Amino acid sequence: MPTNSRVPLSVLELVPRSQGMTPADAMRHSTALATRLDELGYERLWVAEHHGTEAFMSSATSLILGHFANHTPHGIRLGSGGVMLPNHSPLMVAEYYGTLATLHGDRFDLGLGRAPGTDPLTAAALARSASGLNDFAGNVLDLVSYLGDGATTRVRALPGEGTNVPIWMLGSSTGGAQVAAALGLPFSFASHFAPQQMREALAIYRDRFNADAETAQVDRPTVMAGINVLVAPSEAEAHYLFTTAQQMVAAIRTGGSAPLAPPVDDLATVIPEAALPMINEFHSVKAVGDPTQVVPVLEEFAAAYDLDELIITTYTHDPGMRQRSFELLADAWGITPRV
Repeated sequence: MPTNSRVPLSVLELVPRSQGMTPADAMRHSTALATRLDELGYERLWVAEHHGTEAFMSSATSLILGHFANHTPHGIRLGSGGVMLPNHSPLMVAEYYGTLATLHGDRFDLGLGRAPGTDPLTAAALARSASGLNDFAGNVLDLVSYLGDGATTRVRALPGEGTNVPIWMLGSSTGGAQVAAALGLPFSFASHFAPQQMREALAIYRDRFNADAETAQVDRPTVMAGINVLVAPSEAEAHYLFTTAQQMVAAIRTGGSAPLAPPVDDLATVIPEAALPMINEFHSVKAVGDPTQVVPVLEEFAAAYDLDELIITTYTHDPGMRQRSFELLADAWGITPRV
């Protein structure tokens, strides 16, 4: 971990759509945010693959990333957080991300996960392949070879070959940690929604990390972790705005896919009391409040798990409040702006 407790901050984007927005509106707001995050100096902006939900418009991650690249001239790193590899052929992923690297240079990370990123029916419509650890690891090996010099395979990704797009392993359990360790890849843990196995997964990853693997991308265990954040000028306003994210979780957990709802003064008026423990568990890793409250929580979280980087997820009904949250956080954290 860096000696400075202020580890780099990155952002996870799902192109959220609020009530009253069209999909095109959501895309425009996310593009504007990408431009601002680039200016503010955030380390990375990753887009997560989701399908079949009215809340998130991030199904075609590589297309969104190419669009963001054209609106982030100051060089923020862009990437997938992640591509759900069993939904795609490794060759096609190599071609897509190799094309991005060919067009825009060394600006992209390729984060890989095993989850479907959707409901079972939609997963079936995606012609999803096997997602067991051995199958997944084999697909990752294929992908690494396609993006390398092409010497180990007769099938070639063109463009893609020789771009060596950096690969990250994503995970919310010990499975992803095992694959990341065996292949010598940096690891991003989804603690923003599934923190239960975080300590065990990071211990496995660090204990078993193989820096000598042919696929190794880093020379030591390297860990990023997700955290829910909402910063506002006052604690009361932050918690009020955060009720949008809480309603979102309630909808997801009950099989809903509605756009993000406006904040409410009393969460109990829109969510059954019995659902509140589930929401609190989902959001157990969070920092919500004014800047003086949020910064120590982030510092303590990074120190407790010896993290190299934090990746932030923030949801508000009003896109302006989301951008303001990232602006307040960047200032409080002391990020050096790019402009």
